Amino acid sequence: MRTLGLIGGTSWESTATYYALLNRGAAERLGPFRQPPLLLHSVDFAEVVELQRAGSWDVLEREYAAATSHLVASGAEVLGICANTMHLVADAVVAAAGDAQLVHVVDATVTGARSLGAQKVALLGTAYTMEKPFYVEALQARGLDVVVPEADDRAELQRIVYGELTQGIVREESRAALLAIIGRCAERGAETALLACTEFQMLAEPGEAAAAIPLIDTTREHCRALLDAALA
Repeated sequence: MRTLGLIGGTSWESTATYYALLNRGAAERLGPFRQPPLLLHSVDFAEVVELQRAGSWDVLEREYAAATSHLVASGAEVLGICANTMHLVADAVVAAAGDAQLVHVVDATVTGARSLGAQKVALLGTAYTMEKPFYVEALQARGLDVVVPEADDRAELQRIVYGELTQGIVREESRAALLAIIGRCAERGAETALLACTEFQMLAEPGEAAAAIPLIDTTREHCRALLDAALA
C-alpha cells in the first residue's frame, strides 16, 4: 500500500473522521488490523479561519504547498486535503506534489453521484465552497448540473459549520435546518444532495430517512478514492 499524506486540521473534528474512515476502510478491504501507512500535517484552524475571512487565499496556497512538500519529503505518495473548502488551493498542492498524486474530492464525489444516476445535484457546504467557482465549475466540467442554496440558506449553513460543528456542537435545530435546505434544493430539481462539508456528517448521513433526496457524504467518497489510489 502506498503511503498516504493528509493535510488536515480544518477542523480537527473532520480530520478525525478521515482518520477513522481510512483505517476502517483498509480493514474492510484487507482484513483485521490492516491500517494504511499515513502521514498527517495538521494546520492551526484558527489561523486558517482568519486567512479565509480576509480572503488571503494566496497565503493559504503557500502554506499548503509547504505542507505538501514536507509530506512528500517524508515519504507520502498519495495526497489528500481533509476538507472540501480547502480544495480551493488544490492547484498549489499539485504544483508542490512532484510525483505524488493528489486525490481530488470532486472527482470522488462525482463518482458517487453517478453511482446513484444523478444528473443534477445540490451543493451544500461552507459559503466558500458554495460561492467560490472552484467547486461548482469542477462539478459542471464533469457533467453535472448544480443547485446552490439561496443566500439566506448559505448564510445559515456557514453559521452552523463555523459556529457549531467545527467546535463539536451538534444541535437538533441545526439538523432540521440542514434537512429543510435540502428539501428546498429538491424543489428546484436537485436529485441528490452533496454534503460537501466534512462536519455535516455530524447532522445527517447517507440513507437519512428524513431527507427529501438521497445524500452523498463527500468525505466517505473521498476516503474510498484515497484508499483506491493507495492500493493501486
